[in-house]
Amino acid sequence: MDPDTEVERIFRQENSEEDEEEKMKRPPSSYGSMKSDDDVMEEEEKMEEADKVSFSFPFPVALPASTAHDGTGLQMIRSASPETLYTMTTQQTRPPGAVVIDTRSSDLGDFSEPDDEEEDADEILIANSPEPPEPVEPEDEMQDENGQPGRLHPEQDLPHIFKSIQNVLTALTSDDLLKFKVSFYQWEPKMSLPQVMEGDLLDFVDRSLEMLGQDRSLLHTINTLENIAKKPEAEELRNSCKRALIRYRLKQYLIEKHQIIREGVVRAGRQNLLDNIYVEPHITTRVYGGVDPSHEYGRSPMSPSTLQVPTADTFVGLNNLFRLKTGDGKPVRTVVTTGIPGIGLTVSVGRVSMDWAELKANKDMQFVIKLSFRTFWLLRKKELPLPEKSSVVELIQYHVPECKDLKHLEEEDCKFLIIMDSFDCYQASLDWQNAPVINDNYTQAHPDVLIVNIIRGTVLRGARVWILGRQAAVSQIPSQYIDVVTEILGFSDENVDKFLSKRFNAELTSNIVAHYKRLPSLRILARHPLVCWMVATVFERCYKYRNYGVHPPRLTPFHGSILIFQTNRHMEYYYGLPENDLKWGTDENNQINKLGKMALKMLERNTGVFFEEDVKEFGMKVTDVTVFSGVCTELPTAASDRKRTYCFLHYSFQEFIAALYVFTMFRSECKNVLDTALLHKPKRFASKDQAKSTVSLVQCALARTFASPLGQYDMFLRFLCGMLNPDCHDSLMRGCLYSHRAPKVAGLDDVQRLLEQTILTADENRVENLKECLREMTQKGE
Repeated sequence: MDPDTEVERIFRQENSEEDEEEKMKRPPSSYGSMKSDDDVMEEEEKMEEADKVSFSFPFPVALPASTAHDGTGLQMIRSASPETLYTMTTQQTRPPGAVVIDTRSSDLGDFSEPDDEEEDADEILIANSPEPPEPVEPEDEMQDENGQPGRLHPEQDLPHIFKSIQNVLTALTSDDLLKFKVSFYQWEPKMSLPQVMEGDLLDFVDRSLEMLGQDRSLLHTINTLENIAKKPEAEELRNSCKRALIRYRLKQYLIEKHQIIREGVVRAGRQNLLDNIYVEPHITTRVYGGVDPSHEYGRSPMSPSTLQVPTADTFVGLNNLFRLKTGDGKPVRTVVTTGIPGIGLTVSVGRVSMDWAELKANKDMQFVIKLSFRTFWLLRKKELPLPEKSSVVELIQYHVPECKDLKHLEEEDCKFLIIMDSFDCYQASLDWQNAPVINDNYTQAHPDVLIVNIIRGTVLRGARVWILGRQAAVSQIPSQYIDVVTEILGFSDENVDKFLSKRFNAELTSNIVAHYKRLPSLRILARHPLVCWMVATVFERCYKYRNYGVHPPRLTPFHGSILIFQTNRHMEYYYGLPENDLKWGTDENNQINKLGKMALKMLERNTGVFFEEDVKEFGMKVTDVTVFSGVCTELPTAASDRKRTYCFLHYSFQEFIAALYVFTMFRSECKNVLDTALLHKPKRFASKDQAKSTVSLVQCALARTFASPLGQYDMFLRFLCGMLNPDCHDSLMRGCLYSHRAPKVAGLDDVQRLLEQTILTADENRVENLKECLREMTQKGE
């Protein structure tokens, strides 16, 4: 049996000839708003005159996999009579968040493009900086869950796509339309044959959009037209919906890139979806450096003027950054977001990208394009298959191939977002004053010049630009090119608990929350998202052991893990080393020892900040310490103060690095660097052999601690004793600071007896910390 006869036989079984004729006509009350009566009459005349033509089934065309984000969120009300409005029952049964569109009007007015006032809705929801007021609800009936203007560009919205598909399919003959429907059905498993064939053309377009979503429906229509040799019609539809197609490709790219979050070393079968574990950190418009001034001993060696902690009225939502206003009330163009290492800058980029792709926020942004400074740096180093002098468009097309032929960026009505993350990856200084001016997106220039002109606003004029990087890196951008500076602060105590509860069942969450809060310093550090993740990872593993949780956790292993993580990331992120080849060398060891030596000197001076001259005094480069090391950051300074100020991620981390330096010098070079500070050494410790012993080292640390105010050296002593624990120096740090062949530390039993004797005779206010020192040294496991 030939294909023609087979197809006719199928349709005869489904319906009689009369029924088939009725279905090709428009019902009196169905989609009256979509066609005029003249259009219907013309179509009926064409259908009556057309002859049947033979066709063969097309070769399958692969379509992008349908995702959960393809749904339109719209429900078409198809009443049986012109007088019937959507009823209360209809309202109750529509999908959550669906917008009801009445399709009974006599023209396409319901799907007309928004007027000027509606197009300017994105200008309404903005707030003052640095202290944003409550978000203003725009006078727009379509808002997203953040209260933002939810209107897509007219060419990306459902009505335009509906009309475009309808116009192209209306021009087909009845035979071509039949071929189209059969081919459409054959390669679309989500729709049955009756769903494709029943009803008129508007029924078909309506049903396909509702069931497949506007993106998949549009793509499948284009591919089906090409399958039945209607390439001009396919090209016409492709051109009329070009913005929507580019947005779809960008959406797929961003979802694929960000929906799975990478945490630490990737393990097979342990992938976490961003949606499942994300907790939004606090973001403030009052930048203060991000260093938590809290300390277990209630002391902060930083002056109050240095750390002005933001209050809740300065917080701004991640998706509301571009709803802020500049000081003179204008919408912001360039927003800089900074934060200390590990605070969540990269994750925030993923969250914004995913929310845009899933139509949850920033719908008024037609495109979101991610341009990493790493790409500019690789281009500068001639490690990309592009000429060093390239245009912004060429770089966008290379970085995001989905943006090929994206000419809309030049149009005045094109509002889009450029995300430029990892500013600290660009390791060259930029000439903000003398860089030549570029006025269009196609001029080829050096990467330095491209970056300066993007931030100036002479290139990609319609863009909103979001720049992310560490404080010491982004501080080089002149203030006149920045509208708002924001800072990611990390979690509140409630957010830490929420972060943990999203990962584990109620029982395990309860155990972990109660356990980490037993240690005041760990509770403070857990507000930092990186440490919070470490808490989750370490204690998840530990609670698999029987009877774990009897003793409080130890603090030293967490600080050691932070140092290892940041150093490995430094080698991988800035020097491009593969993840399985992150071997610490002489450079890394020397850098950490120099940092530790500086940290010890700062302890002796009782200060928590350092300056450029301090860095140079210890033979280091400012950029290596404040940007690349991952353990230090820059504090904001007043415009009148030209002296840049730096500090460690937290004051307890400064104490840890100092203790690590003392222990490393003792173990690697047999030097007791604390010995010279003792003016009156007891005779029993004056022996030449004892001077290099472990007991002598701890005795010198005890002498410093007792000679200083409570808190100045207490945490330092605790970390030093913690490093004596074989779990730390022999397991955690082996292969990093110490070689695998390094001998174990001797004399630990003597140190334990020394601490036990000291606890019996020490002042009451010192006893608790001495007990913690003993526990850090002797307790096994985490």
